[in-house]
Amino acid sequence: MKVETGLRARKKARTRRALVEGALRLFAQKGYEQTTLAEIAASADVSTRTFFSYFAGKEDVVFFDADDRLREALAMIGGRLPGESVAALLARVVEAGARWEDDLTGRLATERFHLMMAVPALQARALHLLFDSQRRLAEALCSAYPDEVDPVAAAAAVGSLVGAAKLAAVMSLTRGETPEQAWTAARRAAEIAAGGLRSLGRTP
Repeated sequence: MKVETGLRARKKARTRRALVEGALRLFAQKGYEQTTLAEIAASADVSTRTFFSYFAGKEDVVFFDADDRLREALAMIGGRLPGESVAALLARVVEAGARWEDDLTGRLATERFHLMMAVPALQARALHLLFDSQRRLAEALCSAYPDEVDPVAAAAAVGSLVGAAKLAAVMSLTRGETPEQAWTAARRAAEIAAGGLRSLGRTP
């Protein structure tokens, strides 16, 4: 039974991955609005009905990893290491984000970025996810450091460190640099921002 369950899980993961990669390629070739759900499904050799078992629509394919990334980040904050500072913890969160992005091939990661920048509906969704995730990260930070970090400090910490990393990556990709260069820029920006957070969340 466990073997069968494992096989089903791997098959579902492969199908989901095929839908994401097929959709991103089609969006790059044909345009986001011009690509149909039937075409995305066909690219993964499944039916349109099966597509809806994985995603609610085209937007959800583009942001396929948003929920999982946020859950992992919240779990990291909730399980902070003893004596770990806010700066060190958020640096780990930023690094985990880099690993998530590396899960896409470099070309597909770049295509997804340009897609988000070019399609107004995707821009709006990206901004909503950004603000919502930063709010939830700040709330988690307050819970992780109840006697050391208040809501204002948590908001400042998340906004400065995570925001700096994201903006540096966006500016890098906008200049036409590779995803690897973008994440190098993100890490450097996070290190610079971390300089002002060293005093937060230290165990006396």
